[in-house]
Amino acid sequence: MASIKIENLSKIFGSRQAIEKAKTMLNDNHSKEEIVKETGATVGVNNANLDIHEGETFVVMGLSGSGKSTMLRMLNRLIEPTLGTVYIDGDDVTHASKENLRDIRRNKVNMVFQNFGLFPHRTILENTEYGLEIKGKDKDERKKAATKALENAGLGAYVDQYPDQLSGGMQQRVGLARALANDAEIILMDEAFSALDPLIRRDMQDELVEMQEKMNKTIVFITHDLDEALRIGDRIALMKDGEIVQVGTGEEILQNPANGYVERFVENVDRSKVLTAEHAMDRPAVVLNSDKEGARMALRRMQQEDYSFILVTDSERHLRGYVREIDAIQLIQKHEQTKRIDVEDIMRTDQPVVKLDTTINEIYDVINHAYMPVSVVDDDNKLRGIISPKMLVNSLVSEGENNE
Repeated sequence: MASIKIENLSKIFGSRQAIEKAKTMLNDNHSKEEIVKETGATVGVNNANLDIHEGETFVVMGLSGSGKSTMLRMLNRLIEPTLGTVYIDGDDVTHASKENLRDIRRNKVNMVFQNFGLFPHRTILENTEYGLEIKGKDKDERKKAATKALENAGLGAYVDQYPDQLSGGMQQRVGLARALANDAEIILMDEAFSALDPLIRRDMQDELVEMQEKMNKTIVFITHDLDEALRIGDRIALMKDGEIVQVGTGEEILQNPANGYVERFVENVDRSKVLTAEHAMDRPAVVLNSDKEGARMALRRMQQEDYSFILVTDSERHLRGYVREIDAIQLIQKHEQTKRIDVEDIMRTDQPVVKLDTTINEIYDVINHAYMPVSVVDDDNKLRGIISPKMLVNSLVSEGENNE
């Protein structure tokens, strides 16, 4: 997978003379409005610097005129930069020859636009094969790759249909499948879902997240919709007047807005859909290491902390289950003369569990049906914390107070 590095990237639109004057004014820190008034040149992007990691979904967002689409098009030189450099896997794209640039566009970078760009007289399969056809792949190879991409997009049954037989959402999925079939390492998506109605748009966001989990591409996604950015982005760059004003995860931007503009931009966001278990959890007061400790220690810990249960892990903190106080008492009474009493026979494994990145909104459903605090684990099933209803409420209340 590929990574992208952007260094001091700027784009100024205007005559050659106006651009040269605008460059000088940019260096002297004049605003976009001052430059257009003085020179007639428009600053599309102003000194952008970004590192986009391989395999991540990176969202660039902002209002109309913020420069987000201009910056995207400079990544594959559909728009030529005025200043600065774009690197893909360390290779300088900005100064690549026409032949090298053609190879980059065919093999490394694919683009998905808001309009689907499907050929009306080609079947869905033939549309999906198109990029591979341009690359000169043989017919069998094209068909195999396109069929797999359509199946991943949930369109396996529609390969012989034509675009006008599909809904707008399904056509958008074909456009995405075509990009994936081409097996490009980088996918650039410019307002790809903006033309869809809200329900289809949400479905497409879900499908993009699901497909990304399987394909692990480097995706740069442009949107003006903050909810969309928060929903699909691993990280987000927020732009204003051609400048990048903040980069971070959705949670980082909500918790620590860089300035008043960002704060106003995110003020109406439902934080429960963005803040995660990692933000709301606390360390568990009592945990039993079953590799070293037995039932008597479990009971002692519970009685010391006045708990009716204790979570059980191994020596590496992998969550194994939990033990109830009443079960530990009965086990000890039954094996009173035994020196060490393991908890295996009474350990239960039906405890509620969520991952670190589970949103608070999703945790509501889990915690509403839980009879004990929810355990929080990482991707290796290591216990990282617990969440009670009170913790959930406190996490949102304290976050609101921090942003007042």
